[in-house]
Amino acid sequence: MSKPEHQLSCADCSTRGCYHRQEKFPKFCLTTSLKAEEKSAVKDRYSQGEMHRVMQAAAEVEGKFYGKLTRVEETLKFASLLNVKKIGIACCTGLADEARIFTRIARTQGFEVVCVLCKVGSFDKTEMGIPEGVKLNPGEFEATCNPIMQAYILNREKTDLNVAIGLCVGHDAIFTRHSDSLVTTLIAKDRVLAHNPVAALYTSGSYYKKLFKEAVSENTRRT
Repeated sequence: MSKPEHQLSCADCSTRGCYHRQEKFPKFCLTTSLKAEEKSAVKDRYSQGEMHRVMQAAAEVEGKFYGKLTRVEETLKFASLLNVKKIGIACCTGLADEARIFTRIARTQGFEVVCVLCKVGSFDKTEMGIPEGVKLNPGEFEATCNPIMQAYILNREKTDLNVAIGLCVGHDAIFTRHSDSLVTTLIAKDRVLAHNPVAALYTSGSYYKKLFKEAVSENTRRT
């Protein structure tokens, strides 16, 4: 059975010609596929209101502190450059200790902080249409993560910037979609790799070769 053809994109590029414009662009380059009016329309959006301030602050953090500050420090520096007064934290209950430490640090730096755990509202998973058998402990009350409620409370509190700490895959997407404020991620949860998900990519040629094998077998099952 022949393998399906994949659409080529930036992951398949070896030149990164868009970075310094010193290399040739591949035929499938997304940069060269853009029309002049498309590039202009997007560029104009960076000059408007909030997006202009955010891009300026992000560029300053990168330009002045690249490789010098930790992500905790960068996050607070970014917030400071945006004149943020109140930071919201959307936190996994399993990383409450980490959120508590970050809250103390942020408050020391002069920010007001509101932290909301993922189990806020305390709905049982079955109330959300999740089968009993999918629970970690079937037959017991098991609160579902509640990213919409987290966003609702932080919206109600009128936070200026929200920080995601360890939200589950998928729940982070829901929270971001419903947040009125900008969202930046401080910790990406990965229980297996001590919250360092990129380790699976770094070891994909050794310990995590199975990722490629499983992908093949999964595609086979789908066909």
